[in-house]
Amino acid sequence: MARPQQRLAANVDGPFYVDRTCIDCGTCWQFDPAHFAPTGSTSHVWSQPEGEGETRAALLAQQACPVAAIGTTRELLAQSQADGFPTLVSSLPPGEVHYCGWASRKSFGASSWLITRRRADGRHDNVLIDSPRWSGALARRIEALGGVSRILLSHRDDVADHGAWAQRFGAERWIHAADAEAAPQAEHRVEGLEPLVLDDDLVVLPVPGHTAGSVAVLFAAQVLFSGDHLWWGVDPPGVVASRRYCWWNWQEQVRSVERLLDLDVRWLLPGHGRWHNFAPGEWRRELEATLARVRQDRGGEP
Repeated sequence: MARPQQRLAANVDGPFYVDRTCIDCGTCWQFDPAHFAPTGSTSHVWSQPEGEGETRAALLAQQACPVAAIGTTRELLAQSQADGFPTLVSSLPPGEVHYCGWASRKSFGASSWLITRRRADGRHDNVLIDSPRWSGALARRIEALGGVSRILLSHRDDVADHGAWAQRFGAERWIHAADAEAAPQAEHRVEGLEPLVLDDDLVVLPVPGHTAGSVAVLFAAQVLFSGDHLWWGVDPPGVVASRRYCWWNWQEQVRSVERLLDLDVRWLLPGHGRWHNFAPGEWRRELEATLARVRQDRGGEP
């Protein structure tokens, strides 16, 4: 629980603050950049929320923080909503995409995502991408949206509380064989480099590099859940493939980026880093710019 006496000096004056227990995972500013920002070694409040909508966003960022490093007054905390997550990101045929919040320290605050779909026969066929930390409140909200039938794990670092979620919903799990030791109970293994088509709107794309078993998930040919393979940078803007945070093989990661060029991604939803909504045709231009940078041995940082 955040403590006022540990409040960081970088915070602007006001009721919301980040304290010294921050682990610099970026969860708060990825979700609510209007009020939270990185400092280089921690996050901080750069602008205090005003009005009901902004306060609600800041309270959700506080709830999502994996280490409870965000504090505010008791009066504002009383306004927190247990059913605030998951939050809708995009609606598109054949379903909706939601951000789960409730980030886990076990995955260094990685984002997790929920795809909600209803089949022609009326049954729900929802998919969890990576794992949030266990939360009864979140589980009840997901149950109201139709539960979870599958859990797709992008790589070894972001499995978090997958076991609790699988048990709660009777969901089956997929992970690449090269990272399977991180989730040995997973019912299915992705093998090799070939795409795995799970449904006509859901494809698992092996993208080794960050780890040997990293995968991305493509939904409805438009939404790419990229794990820690790629994310959106903002200063300057662009797609980031990071050599600094490549734990396994950088050259393999570059080759994995190249294999995504022919997609027409409209939403990039990573495990870490900012999300981004692309205009038609923008994806290829941005990815070509990223590859030009990495070929100059700049590590892919824009």
